[in-house]
Order: sequence, then C-alpha cells, then structure tokens
Amino acid sequence: MDIRIRKTQRSIYNAFIELRSKKPLERITIKELCEKAQINKSTFYVYYSDIYDLSEQIENEIITSVIKSIGSHEKMISNPAEFSEMLCTAYSAQLNLISTVFSGIRTEQLPRKIETAIKETLFEIHPEYRNNTEINLKLSYSIYGGYYAFSMYSGGSEINVIKEIGSMSEKIFGNNL
Repeated sequence: MDIRIRKTQRSIYNAFIELRSKKPLERITIKELCEKAQINKSTFYVYYSDIYDLSEQIENEIITSVIKSIGSHEKMISNPAEFSEMLCTAYSAQLNLISTVFSGIRTEQLPRKIETAIKETLFEIHPEYRNNTEINLKLSYSIYGGYYAFSMYSGGSEINVIKEIGSMSEKIFGNNL
C-alpha cells in the first residue's frame, strides 16, 4: 500500500479515536473529523461511506487483533479455561482502545462480533457443533459472560479476575463435550 494512503488512513484513525474518546459516535461529524485529520471531506469519502462505516472498520480491526491473539478457537471446547484466559488477556492488551471504540451505542458490539468470529471458525472445524444448542449456549454464555465480568471487575487484580473467568468457563463446559 502506498505510504501516502497509509498516512492518510492513520490520520483519519487517530482523529476518530481522539474524537470518540470525547463524545458519542452519533455526535461526531465528518466535518470535524476531517478538520482534526487535516484532510478534505472528499478524501474521507474515498475510504469510508460515513462515520459509522469508519467505526465499523476500526471495530473489525480490533476484533481481528483480539481473535488472532487467542490462537486456536478449538480450545474453547478442548480447554475452555485457557481459552477464556487468553481471550480476557487479549481484551486487557487493548482495553483503552476497546473502551473508547466500543462505548455508548456500540458497547454490545464487541462480544457479539467476538462470538460470531469464534463460532464461525469453530464450526468450520466442527460443523457438527453448528446446530448443537448445548454447545452454542455454553459458547455464548462463556463469551458474553466472560467479557462482561472482565469489563466490570478488571479494575482490581486483573490476573485473579482472568483466572476466575477461566475457572468458570471450565465449569460451564465440564468434561461432557
């Protein structure tokens, strides 16, 4: 990719994150974003259709980064404690960015997108799990529950919180799968 394109996109990204840290997504205008990024509106529209498209692309980059850092999704079944701990550690590594981008009306998007990505990857490996209600419920419960528990309690002893979430995931899955 051309260095000018990368610099422009990085400028847009940085301006968006700065604005997003100060105000809700729905209150950010293209005009103020372009002023902060020092670009023309027409340049913005080369890359994004609107502010929500930009937000969605940044969200997807974060999801991709979290998913890549946890490795094998099959561990959700074979070693749920380790998987949940790795997932929480991935959240922790990007906590400030996640808190900024997935705030306000976007709060529920992170666990939803993580769940979708994990399930799709797991179902490619194990298509027999796709319609298994028990496994789907356990996956959803572990992913959503783990995320919200981590979000609420990670301010204290983060390592203990992550270990406890892993332990709870292990109990949810048990040894029957």
